Amino acid sequence: MNAQLLNATHDPALRSWVESANHSGADFPIQNLPFAVFSVRGERASARCGVGIGKRILDVAACAPLLSGLAAEAAQACAAATLNPLMALGTAHASALRSELSRLLSAGQTMHRDALAQALHPLSGVDLHLPVKVGGYTDFFASVHHASNAGRLFRPDAPLLPNYKYVPVAYSGRANSVRVGGASVQRPWGQLKAAEQSAPVFAPAQRLDYEVELGMYIGAPSQAGRPLAVDHAWQHVFGFSLLNDWSARDIQAWEYQPLGPFLAKSFATSVAPWVVTTQALAPFRQAMAQRDAGDPAPLPHLFDAADQALGGVSVDIEAWLRSARMREQALPAQRLSRSNAATLYWSFAQMLTHHTSNGSALDTGDLLGSGTISGGSADALGSLLELTRGGAEPLTLAATQEQRRFLHDGDEVSLRARSERTGFVGIGWGDCTATLGAATATPLG
Repeated sequence: MNAQLLNATHDPALRSWVESANHSGADFPIQNLPFAVFSVRGERASARCGVGIGKRILDVAACAPLLSGLAAEAAQACAAATLNPLMALGTAHASALRSELSRLLSAGQTMHRDALAQALHPLSGVDLHLPVKVGGYTDFFASVHHASNAGRLFRPDAPLLPNYKYVPVAYSGRANSVRVGGASVQRPWGQLKAAEQSAPVFAPAQRLDYEVELGMYIGAPSQAGRPLAVDHAWQHVFGFSLLNDWSARDIQAWEYQPLGPFLAKSFATSVAPWVVTTQALAPFRQAMAQRDAGDPAPLPHLFDAADQALGGVSVDIEAWLRSARMREQALPAQRLSRSNAATLYWSFAQMLTHHTSNGSALDTGDLLGSGTISGGSADALGSLLELTRGGAEPLTLAATQEQRRFLHDGDEVSLRARSERTGFVGIGWGDCTATLGAATATPLG
């Protein structure tokens, strides 16, 4: 752990006068302070930015009169209905705001409690909205375990293509497909072609899948023609959210050659309403996963020793599934996998550097997905494609004995995550949940 990343906001002894933030295992202790966009049910006030603390959310703009300098400017930006104005201010403003909110919410602080209490709202009484207006969306393929597992299904003798260990592979997604967790996802139509068919048909996708990912939001923009260096890339990251990249595997199988994913991915991408800031993640930064002995070294523009020592982020992410029958019977969801972002082959800084290496710029609000996060064990596979070996080995939902090769209509998929490290207070990421609805009777007209 690099001590330069840590400050008083990470102190494990810190407690809040918001008592629910001090509960063991709380998602939002005072050491976290994730951002979201919310509106209070029954009020006419428009959506605005808030910070999670225990089981409440703090209206940050309402606190602006209690602050000064950069923190006050940042708080005023939180009156907007998206995080974009705050994100565009950059890391200095975000850091100042975090420090001041931590101070105001700490147990030892008695001033302004009445005013702050007026700005606190129970999470049970608010609606959470899409936190960021996404301008551009790029999805990477940064897990070597997922790349190998998926490749092995289609190319048993050569699961990884020759470029994989040299370049962070990605594709451009559809920004307006991004929706907040809780919003419905509809089974898409598309061209499907089974191996035994001579021609494709246009029909609802049958092999619907989820993908366990992290989404990275760009704060301060970069400049066109000025590629980011690996050692500077984190200065442009505001924070991270859970991300589910819904995937129609049968549409994908027919369309992806020669130009990669298109309609198989562009119908929906779910993100959690909570954005965990880069500062909150400082205690959970660690060395990148060890590469195999025979792997090539990253090319010079993608290599930085400090990034290799501290570019990984420990985030345990679980995927849960609850069928319609399970909900009808009030049965809990079943955990399908648990993987960790620290196993990624490429660091987030390397992804940003590669993204800008041809001179293209990143804009405030851009979203970059990590790609499916899978580990090396059978219980750490981040998609049904891997868990069922392309549908060849269905899994069983223990509570109802239902089988799943891919998702059925009515299935609810939830991603949940925590970051833990000995000597620090663990933080949660909220959840990213959505239910798959049936395809429309006809997609046209």
